[in-house]
Amino acid sequence: MNVSLKSNDAVSGVLKVEIEKNDYAELLDRNLHKLRRQVNMPGFRKGMVPLGIVKKLYGKHALAEEINKLVSEKLYSYIRDEDIKVLGEPIPNETEQKPVNFDTDENFEFCFDVALSPEIDFELTKEDKLTFYSLKVDDELIDKEVKQYCRNFGSYDKVDKVEGEDIVKGTVTELENGEPKAGGILVEDAVLTPSYMKGKMEQKKFIGAALNCKIVFNPYKAYKGAKAEIASFLNIEKSQVTDMKSDFTFEIKEITRHNAAELNQELFDRVFGQDVVKDEAAFRDKIKDFLLEQYAPESDYRFIKDMRKLLIKKTGDVAFADDILKRWLLKVDEKTTKEQVDNDYPQVVEDFKYHFAKDKLVKEYDVKVEKEDLEAYAQRVIKLQFAQYGITSVSGDLLDKYVKDMLNKEETVSKFVNRVIEEKLSSLIKEKITIEVQELTPEEFHKIPEETGA
Repeated sequence: MNVSLKSNDAVSGVLKVEIEKNDYAELLDRNLHKLRRQVNMPGFRKGMVPLGIVKKLYGKHALAEEINKLVSEKLYSYIRDEDIKVLGEPIPNETEQKPVNFDTDENFEFCFDVALSPEIDFELTKEDKLTFYSLKVDDELIDKEVKQYCRNFGSYDKVDKVEGEDIVKGTVTELENGEPKAGGILVEDAVLTPSYMKGKMEQKKFIGAALNCKIVFNPYKAYKGAKAEIASFLNIEKSQVTDMKSDFTFEIKEITRHNAAELNQELFDRVFGQDVVKDEAAFRDKIKDFLLEQYAPESDYRFIKDMRKLLIKKTGDVAFADDILKRWLLKVDEKTTKEQVDNDYPQVVEDFKYHFAKDKLVKEYDVKVEKEDLEAYAQRVIKLQFAQYGITSVSGDLLDKYVKDMLNKEETVSKFVNRVIEEKLSSLIKEKITIEVQELTPEEFHKIPEETGA
């Protein structure tokens, strides 16, 4: 058996796999004997069908199976052993491949086109410039967070009179000529909040109303014909809303008011844990640190995106085996059309260029990812996930459990390795190039156009 690579140019070649009879004969004979033991055929006991008949019936299929196994095994072991940098996968050659006949041939030759990685060479200097956008946490933002914590940790209390933000529960009855309509709409345990009403005149009817009070109002006017709100409130279909312009009574059965928590030690303990902060100043400082920790990944992610653009630009005008790569992309997903491949191909090329640039710098800067790096990254991910639900303190045992679960998933580990590499590279690149730091509020940060950067 022989495997060889013939280069067409710097970025493409043909891999040839030559197989002779003595490469597969023993394997084929073993496979046929195994098949013989499994064959059921009228007139013969199981496993006793003559080998000649088995060869006649299954020989071609068995031969093709063994040849395909050998080709695949030897092809990829050659690529690995010779350290050939192949893009995508080898695909059948369309010009040099000779016809294969498993009925008559004893020796076989298979040819595969391969796209090879181009050589990438560039240097990062202080002439290369990027902006790092740092999130600014000012007093105004901290004030908003303090108010939000007070709301989140507040209480719901039953009250006797309605204010705009209260949740009002009661019975809704459709009226006709000022009286309950026979067969009309009746909704028990209907819920509304006056401040959500768009019709101010209807809203005012509820402000100051007391328990057990009956209010005559018009839902259509209250919500200004908004079909979703009216349909939900009256438990009817949206299609019925247009004709539903009746007055209704709302008999108030319950009024619930949300009261924000007081800014005191009880709140500090509930937010950050027992005695972690002792006064309002420390509470605000802790919120600032927490916000900075939350926003840091956004700043880093934005920088990595701009770093990606810079590295792609630095790779320059790189040649690729376009025809082979496009054929490979078509082969990867049979549902993909040639038009889709042509449309997506520029992005594929950019992805390859970024991958090569990263690989070059990883080797140049000797970047390594240790177990501790993955565990630290997983902890950050988990803390951010908890933070989205307002949980600012996670116990060590719980954190360790989530980290272990995350890092048991191969796909997750692969993604984390890539993220850690990008973070380490970004830190190193900041030392090599010129960085302009801009401090922005979250609102300003999220308005930065995607085109900004390299």
